[in-house]
Formats: sequence, C-alpha cells, structure tokens
Amino acid sequence: MKAFAYERPATVQDAARLAAERPGARFIAGGTNLLDLMKLQIETPATLIDVNRLPLAEVTDTDDGGLRIGALVRNSDLAAHPRVRKDYAVLGKALLAGASGQLRNKATTAGNLLQRTRCYYFYDTTKPCNKREPGSGCAAIGGFNRIMAVLGASDACIATNPSDMNVAMRVLDATVETVDPQGARRSIAMADFHRLPGDTPQIETDLKAGELITAVTLPKPVEGVHLYRKVRDRASYAFATVSVAAIIAKGEGDKPKLAKLAFGGLAHKPWRVAAAEAALVETGSADAASERVLDGARGQGSNDFKIPLTRRTLRATIAEALRA
Repeated sequence: MKAFAYERPATVQDAARLAAERPGARFIAGGTNLLDLMKLQIETPATLIDVNRLPLAEVTDTDDGGLRIGALVRNSDLAAHPRVRKDYAVLGKALLAGASGQLRNKATTAGNLLQRTRCYYFYDTTKPCNKREPGSGCAAIGGFNRIMAVLGASDACIATNPSDMNVAMRVLDATVETVDPQGARRSIAMADFHRLPGDTPQIETDLKAGELITAVTLPKPVEGVHLYRKVRDRASYAFATVSVAAIIAKGEGDKPKLAKLAFGGLAHKPWRVAAAEAALVETGSADAASERVLDGARGQGSNDFKIPLTRRTLRATIAEALRA
C-alpha cells in the first residue's frame, strides 16, 4: 500500500471541497472494497477523505410516503430497518444475500453503490484491463470469462457490477442524492447512475469530480410480493452469477397485474427492461419476459451458460411470486 494523506472533514461541504482540491482523492467510509484495492495498488489515492463522522447515517420517512436512506447507513442496519422489512422487502433480502455479517456491519449504502467489479483481470495487475489502465486492452475477452457480462458489454470491457443492493435499488426506482464542491445538490435516477462500459469502462458512474453521495431516496412502496433470488457458486459469501430482484402483484388467473424486474450479474450495471415487465403482465409468460430481457445477449464462451440460467432463474422467481 502506498503512502497517502488523511483528512476527516467536519461537514458535507468540506468533504466535497477537499475532494475537488486534492487530485486523486477518494472518500472512505466502511472501506470494505477500497482498502482491498489499495493493498493491491489498483487504487492509489493521494488522499483519503474519511466521511464517517458526517451526519449521513439516518433513515427517515419522506413527505410522499417514501424513504430517505443516508449514505452512511450500514448494510446490516438498513436490512433490519422496520420500514425496509415492511415496505421494501426486496431491498432487505438483497442486502442479506450479500457479503458476510461482518462486512455488512461495515459496508455503507453509498459504498455499495460504488462497488468495483470482481473481474479476475481487473484484480490481476499483470494482465491488461481497460478499466484499471485505459487503453491497455481486455484480457477477459478471449480469456476465462465465466462471471462476465452477456448484456451491454463492449469491445473494451465485459465486466459486471457485483452489488446485490444495486439490483434491488434499480427495481425500486431509487434516486441517488449528491452534493458537489460548490454546494449544489443533485438527484440522479438509479437507472442513470451506473454507466455501460462503451469506450470508457474506467468511468463507472454519472458522478462528477468531487461529488459526494449523501443519500438514496426510495419512492412510496409498491404493492406486491418482493423477492430477491441469487444464483451463486457457494451458499454464502459469493457474488451473484445471476440474480433477480422482483416485485410482482398477483392479478386474475396466471397473469400478474404488476411486474417490476431487475437483474444482476449480467451487465456493467443493474439490468432492467420495461418491455419484459410489460410482456409478463400481458401474457403471464416467463419465457416471453425472458426473451425481452435477453434481447441482444451474447456470451463470451465461458459465460454462455448465463443466458439459459437467466431464463430458469426468472421462471423460478415468477413461479414463487405467484404461489405466495
């Protein structure tokens, strides 16, 4: 690990200002991902800005019946929050499906939004990686790519977003709140927060230089069965090969009257297709919905299995929701 300066600002505004003034600075809260990357010298921040003492650890009701989650709320606290358990169960289930109890006690909401990919080649500094070193190439293309993307990838990067929480936040239509170094506040729809890799896979989010995440806001609850189904190599402490976050409200017969679906493990960002949700409501057919989700899907060899696995996972999720 390389030497770095350390700052502990007293206000949100000071934190954003410091980040803008110190090139290469990084915010740190739980540090469950960043510290690992620093040990491997994948991340070499000149300054760490510790935001743990900022007043961003509250969960509060919003005036319109939604929920505002402070950036520093720990994953374990959020999963156990009464309103999350009652009104946003898909979020609680996704959080509990991720990491270990010890990690959830440290990891924060904002940090979870910013998790870096678990691509093998991103972590192997002897191999080319356009995300780690732009312009160096992508060893995953043509390499061992079992965990890589089958949707939304590019010739520059086929990495996936590893977060369980992000998939639930996407299906809940969350909004990310930020403050910039000038004090201006901004709201970013979860749909727009993470980027596809394109030619610049090193740019993973819509955040601007120095911009600090302050909260995530959820709209008022949606009626329906909340499920999070995660397919992984081990029963615990493993990232998703494929995951589905679903909110499904029963209708008449075999057709739901409402369906919201988001997928993890498939792309550089949580994947959601409005046409798939509409197809499920119109036909009641999981296969019809799968066809819309997987439109344009392309395996890279080792990860070809993700395409039929997604169909089966979605089929099982829908069946479970309609039985509930």
